[in-house]
Amino acid sequence: MKKEMKLEFDALPENESFARVTVAAFLTSLNPTLEEVEDVKTAVSEAVTNCIIHGYGFGYEPVMNQDEPGKKEGEENKVPKIYITCSVENDTAAIEIRDKGIGIENIKQAMEPLFTTKPELERSGMGFAFMEAFMDELFVESSPGNGTLVRMEKKCGHSLRKAEEE
Repeated sequence: MKKEMKLEFDALPENESFARVTVAAFLTSLNPTLEEVEDVKTAVSEAVTNCIIHGYGFGYEPVMNQDEPGKKEGEENKVPKIYITCSVENDTAAIEIRDKGIGIENIKQAMEPLFTTKPELERSGMGFAFMEAFMDELFVESSPGNGTLVRMEKKCGHSLRKAEEE
C-alpha cells in the first residue's frame, strides 16, 4: 500500500531542519536503518538549501518577494514556498522537493561537483553530488523561470531484513 504526505513551508533557512526531520519521521514505516535515515536527511537538507539559496536567489537572509506579479498595493510581501511530497511503497521512499524559483539553465553543469553559482556565500558546489551519493536515484527537472523539481528515491530497511532472513 502506498502512503503519501505533502508539506508546504516558507523558504527560510531555519526551516531546513524542520523539512529533513519531518521527512525522516515519515519514513519510519519502512523500518530504515540509522544510516539510511541519515542519508535521506542529508539529501533533503541539500535539496531544501538549494531551493532557498539558488532557487529563490537568497543568501541566508529572509528576503521577501518584492516584485510579485499581480501583487496589489498594500499587500504584504510573502515568503516564497518550498513543496515536498513523500511517498513510501514496499521498501522504497520517493521524495520530491520543488521550488517555484529562478530555475536552472544548465542542469548538467549544476550537477557537476564543485560547481556553484554562489561562491560569495562560500558554497561548496557539492549539493547535487551529495544527493546522488546518499540516494539510490536522483532526477532533476528545471528550466529558467519555472523553478526546480528534485526527485529522489531510497530503498530502506534492506540490511535489517537480510539479517532477519539469515
